[in-house]
Amino acid sequence: MLCDNPSVTEIQQQTKRPIYFAIFLIVAGVIGWFAAFDLTLEKIQTLINPEYSPSCNISPLVQCGLNMSSNQGSVFGFPNSIIGVAAFMAPIFVGVSILAGARFARWYWITFNVGMLGAIAFVGWLSYESIFVLGTLCPYCLVVWSVVIPLFFYLSVFNLKEGHFGNGERSRDLFRQVYPWTWILVLLGYMVIVVEAQLRLDAITSIFFR
Repeated sequence: MLCDNPSVTEIQQQTKRPIYFAIFLIVAGVIGWFAAFDLTLEKIQTLINPEYSPSCNISPLVQCGLNMSSNQGSVFGFPNSIIGVAAFMAPIFVGVSILAGARFARWYWITFNVGMLGAIAFVGWLSYESIFVLGTLCPYCLVVWSVVIPLFFYLSVFNLKEGHFGNGERSRDLFRQVYPWTWILVLLGYMVIVVEAQLRLDAITSIFFR
């Protein structure tokens, strides 16, 4: 019967691909991957030559040498950057797959989001340890943090607006309205790190006025 056929709008909603979101995943993943890869190379150089000074050592405040050599830099017994090299392939893969026309099941999106939740929790802990315990701002770490924060928030709001968590249509409509403003959540995430760095390290004065 004609009434059983999906409407044109429903078909468009089912077939429309989130192109811009896919591109964002790829770009963010590539940036994070290169930062993690470079940090891994720096770690290898320090293992080969203990007297090697990492190129990311800019000042006593802005450096990665202390972070790499600390216990916090190898939480699981190997450099944290290796986790980044592997993990940042996930958003790149998802983004490229979307551009290629792939459609993922709800469990896949939920698993991806859980992984990003773990990533932002890890980043939150590492940023605290770097700022309040080690007293440093690692350049490559900052790049990774600046990528993980928007990845988490944009992915989470995307999943909510698409109903991947099983939320109802009213909730989806709400998050469709919220989605264009997700950058505010990202900015708040950045501000947390900036405020922590300023309160603990007087980072603004130390970097720009000395």
